[in-house]
Amino acid sequence: MEIHLGIDEVKRERIAQGLSRLLADTYTLYLQTHNFHWNVTGPMFNTLHLMFEAQYNELALAVDLIAERIRSLGFPAPGTYASFARLSSVQEVDGVPNARDMIAILLKGQETVVRTARSLFPEVDEVHDEASADLLTQRMQLHEKNAWMLRSLLE
Repeated sequence: MEIHLGIDEVKRERIAQGLSRLLADTYTLYLQTHNFHWNVTGPMFNTLHLMFEAQYNELALAVDLIAERIRSLGFPAPGTYASFARLSSVQEVDGVPNARDMIAILLKGQETVVRTARSLFPEVDEVHDEASADLLTQRMQLHEKNAWMLRSLLE
């Protein structure tokens, strides 16, 4: 069925591809944050355990919003580990790092998601896709705040 949103199909597809990268970054960061929540140890255990839990819960909600936006534009949302691994810019880590390294890794992941979201603005601005722009703005605000909180723990 044809889609009539005021954005032609080629441009909707480019936006959906960018959002798919954002979805992959978000999901990869979700898995990493959840892993660190389970495995953090040390004197800051309780603080980090609770912070990581709040962050992975928010990320779990975010992946749904991003995937639904992709679907709203008329394209399938990626949903496999293989597709996320191919699309994501967030680097996975093997093993269980110490708590300080976990914070630094998650900080880098938060900043990566911000950069991915920011990179999509030229595409969405060109076609006045305010719905996608609003989603990107909300994602950036949250990830910038999380990055600031994580960065503060390293100072």
